[in-house]
Amino acid sequence: MPLAGQVSAKGITALLETMMNMPLILLAILVFTVLAYMLAYRRAHQRPQTELKSLPRYYGYMAALWAGLPALLLIFVWLALEPRLLDQELLASLPESVLSQTKEHQSLALNDIKLKIESGQFDQDPAIEKAIEVYRRHKQQGSMLLFGLVIALGFSALAFASSRALLRRHARIGVERVMLLLLMASSAIAIVTTVGIVLSVLFESLRFFQAVSLFDFMFGLEWSPQTAIRADQVGSSGSFGAVPLFVGTMLISAIALLIAVPVGLMSAIYLSEYASRRLRNFAKPMLEILAGIPTVVYGFFAALTVAPLVRNLGQSIGLDVSSESALAAGVVMGVMIIPFVSSLSDDVINAVPQALRDGSLALGATPSETVRQVIIPAAL
Repeated sequence: MPLAGQVSAKGITALLETMMNMPLILLAILVFTVLAYMLAYRRAHQRPQTELKSLPRYYGYMAALWAGLPALLLIFVWLALEPRLLDQELLASLPESVLSQTKEHQSLALNDIKLKIESGQFDQDPAIEKAIEVYRRHKQQGSMLLFGLVIALGFSALAFASSRALLRRHARIGVERVMLLLLMASSAIAIVTTVGIVLSVLFESLRFFQAVSLFDFMFGLEWSPQTAIRADQVGSSGSFGAVPLFVGTMLISAIALLIAVPVGLMSAIYLSEYASRRLRNFAKPMLEILAGIPTVVYGFFAALTVAPLVRNLGQSIGLDVSSESALAAGVVMGVMIIPFVSSLSDDVINAVPQALRDGSLALGATPSETVRQVIIPAAL
């Protein structure tokens, strides 16, 4: 019997852990949302139209919003607070030998314990193992609490959807107000994110320039940020001269422009002035697709293909070319921006009035002369 009880307890624990997974919680919210919509819509559809203040579907929308939004807001707040609370509980359960160390060492200890928890490893230190058990127990209790709150909110939304109080509301006005708030919140998130990035860069820059002179940064000729970040680490004081970064950026940009501008401009001239409609309809989308390739793919292509190719070509003619040279980076960046140059040039060339082309050709100019002496000056 004790063995059967242990097996049963483990089975119940495994079932609870499965039920507490976030995808299942989101699925439960979706089910409650659909049920609330169907229940409110059916109830409103059964009532006479003269007794309703909105169309039946708006009552369904309002019930669905009542079922989904509070639960999603609860999950958002939970995901924001749970890691911090669990870290505090885990830190409080650690032995005194860890608590007496600096915050950096405590953070490293917490990360190490979390890795062991995620990988299912065990620690030989009984105190650490006890802290791991406390962490797991609190996390399981928190997941159960979250699941219970979501279920309670779902049933309360179903009760609201089946009540008469819903039918006495101006559902359309309420739904439109909620949608307006959601749109405003989405816009606010974009604005707050941008402001947060700017402030983060600003404050980190201020911290950086408290340790490094602005003059040394702007006019220093050596960039070697190999510095110790903790007192127990070995490292140099570091050199943070940004002149090599500026020069390297301008060199790579110049190489990229030398490749992208001629190729992109000539391809735009060909597509807009010489290519047939069938070829243009095929080539133009291909350029747009090329422009949509992520930059990380270009970087991967540069590291595995272009850089070794440049190094081998340099060695074949007796030059010592590094695979991390600016030439490889400039070539790949030039290929990357060809679609942008071509698309922009094509749009500008097509904006030139057709009357200028017709007038130039009527005066006896060739198509190439029309491009050089009429279209390009007019496009500029």
